[in-house]
Formats: sequence, C-alpha cells, structure tokens
Amino acid sequence: MLKEEVLSMLLNAREPVSGEGICKTLGVTRAAVWKTIDQLRQEGYAIDAAPKRGYTLSSVPDRLDTALVRAYLSGHPWQALVTVVPSVDSTNNACKRLAAEGAPDGTVVLTDCQTAGRGRRGRTFVSPPGGLYFSTILRPHAKPEALMHLTAMAAVAAARAVFAVSGVYPDIKWTNDLVLGGKKLCGILTEIGIEAESREVDYAVVGIGINCARVDLPPEVSAMSASLEAFTGRKPDRARLAAALVRTLYEMEQALFTEKGAWLQEFSAHCITIGQDVKLVRGDDVTYAHADAIDSDAALLVTLPDGTKSTIASGEVSVRGMYGYV
Repeated sequence: MLKEEVLSMLLNAREPVSGEGICKTLGVTRAAVWKTIDQLRQEGYAIDAAPKRGYTLSSVPDRLDTALVRAYLSGHPWQALVTVVPSVDSTNNACKRLAAEGAPDGTVVLTDCQTAGRGRRGRTFVSPPGGLYFSTILRPHAKPEALMHLTAMAAVAAARAVFAVSGVYPDIKWTNDLVLGGKKLCGILTEIGIEAESREVDYAVVGIGINCARVDLPPEVSAMSASLEAFTGRKPDRARLAAALVRTLYEMEQALFTEKGAWLQEFSAHCITIGQDVKLVRGDDVTYAHADAIDSDAALLVTLPDGTKSTIASGEVSVRGMYGYV
C-alpha cells in the first residue's frame, strides 16, 4: 500500500526524502506521491517540505493506525499481519475468530477501544479510548502442558516493549500484571484452542492491555490503575509501543522452548510477588502464604503458615500492600 510505503520511508529517513527519490524507489508518479503526502497531512502527520531537499516527517498523530504501526515494523516478518480496528468487543475474541478461520501465526489485532474487554476468570477489563489493546495469534505446535510458562514470558515481552518506548521497566506481579508505583499498568490474558483429535494446541492467543494516557475511570478502578502518561509525565507514542510489542512477542515466540530459562530468570528478577506475604484465592478457598520463588514452568512456590511448601499454578494471588489488600 502506497501510504504505508511512503510513511515508512519518511519514518526511517535520517535526512529529507525527495519526491523524486520516493518515485524512483516505489515506482510511482510524482502526482501519486503528492496525493499521498496530502492524505497523510490531513490525517495529522506533520510533514515539512523544503525546496530542492525534500520531505521531512516532524511528528506523528496520537493515534493507532495500521499504516503507522506497519511503518515502524519495516522489514519485520509480522509487518503485513498487523491490523488496527477502530473498536472491537475484545482483541482476544477477534483473534480467536481469525484463528478459527485459519489466520497464520503472528496475526495481530490492535484497537483504541474495547467494548467488552476481558481479564482472567471472565472479569471485565476496563478498556477506554487512549489505551493500547493488543492480541496476537501463535501456532506453537505443542501440548497444552508445554505452555505453562507462556503468560510469564508474555509479561517479560510486554515489560521489554514498555521499556523500549518509555525507558521504564515495570514490575511484574505474578503472573499476568505489569505494575508501576504499586498500581496496575498492564493486564495479560492468554487463551488456547485445542485440536480435538491430537489434543495439541491449535492456537494460542496472547492479549495485552496497557494503560497509556490519563483517562477518567470508575473510582474503584482508578485507585488501583497506573498509566504511562501519569508515571512518566508524557504520552507514549502508542503506534511505536504497538510495534515494540510485535518485536518482543516475536522474540518471545522464537525463545519459547529454547531460551525459556533466561526469560523466566528475567521474570523472577522483576517479580514483586516473590518475597511477599500473599493471599491465595482458588474458587471459594482462601489461603495465606509467603511467596518464595517461581519454578521452571513459572508456577509460584509458596510456604504456608504451617511450614508446608506448595506450588501454585493458577488462581488469584493478592500481594500485601497492593490493589487494596492490606
């Protein structure tokens, strides 16, 4: 698509790009270049033009746009698989629908607003405009039990992406939250589809929701929520953040079975749950414990009040002093 190609050239240029240079590189007419530049300007891209020098992209709009995210991903294997939609019930739901239709590994759906965002255990995930809501399809060809560590590795991928864009590496709350200043910045939801005959994973969907801008939230949510804008004092470039997520999740998939240990070591180093007193909620059962470490599958190793050691692979874990648990 011409718009994506022109935008990619402008984004990645270190000096002004001439109209003639764009024409030669892309094999299009000057009229087509002018029309595309005008379209980009109307969409909020600040493009300066200097006689005999060319075009310079000085700023991009605060918006999620397929062309912009793809431009940030120039040459990446998943570049053409990224799609931004204005609104959707849930990016995870969208990816599951696409996976059922045969969408390939690396398919990404992004949106500015979810109308029915979901968290773990079917809870509502508040998803107002101004955030980044992202899901991708993976095709790992493995048994479900071989993917117990997927959510933990996705948390590391998300933290790396946030760091790449903001310079801040968030804390990780076991097993699926990123945290800034003791408040939730990001939630992660992984879901898998199983092949009926082989009982292998047909697809895995990794969903990531990041609070980017200061927005009005219900009081009970606002008290526990962080945003990148509030923490750093500036709005992040969400398209650049989305591209960073694509890159880190691609790296994660390549390392899923071969470099698992190194990724989980990074998870452990930033996991604020470890070393804390926690409350474990599994169904109607509530237990108190001390979080000691994670194991090789990212399960939480805890010590119960009677000294018994236990391994927690699922359930809700509240950390004392966070999210209202005192």
